[in-house]
Amino acid sequence: MAVVHGAELIDIIVDGGESAKSLQRPGMERLLRLVDARNVQAVIVAKLDRLTRSVKDLCEKLERFERRGVALISVAESLDTSSAAGRLIINIMTAVSQWEREAIGERTRDALSHKRKKQERVGNVAFGYRVAQDGVHLQPDNAEAGGNLVRSRGAPGRAYPSRDRQ
Repeated sequence: MAVVHGAELIDIIVDGGESAKSLQRPGMERLLRLVDARNVQAVIVAKLDRLTRSVKDLCEKLERFERRGVALISVAESLDTSSAAGRLIINIMTAVSQWEREAIGERTRDALSHKRKKQERVGNVAFGYRVAQDGVHLQPDNAEAGGNLVRSRGAPGRAYPSRDRQ
């Protein structure tokens, strides 16, 4: 995408495993340092929701970018904030993204509340157990018990050698 815009690629920043709902992530901090130092003319993201999912955060970033003469380009959405139309569309899409995140949170909260009111089990079932027939209590799962013994043999965090190499 940098080639299409006639730009030189300075850096590739990947925030693997980090949620875009938080700006407190190493890649974002590195990006903002580059922008603040005026070392970039444009920031190219694969998808807008990988940058942020908050309308407020996006508006703050767009204002920050604009003050420093930096355009934001989103490849998946074909958006470029160097134009008024691009800025409008990017704000609309971010608003929808934030709404989606909040709606998912509301539905999850409501579903968990409903299950608690019905006294149904909420949460994960630990390895080696299963939910009893009453749907609330846990009972040992004999089918997984053997796996539990094998798992406890090795040091934590160590992979077991495959049978081929033994």
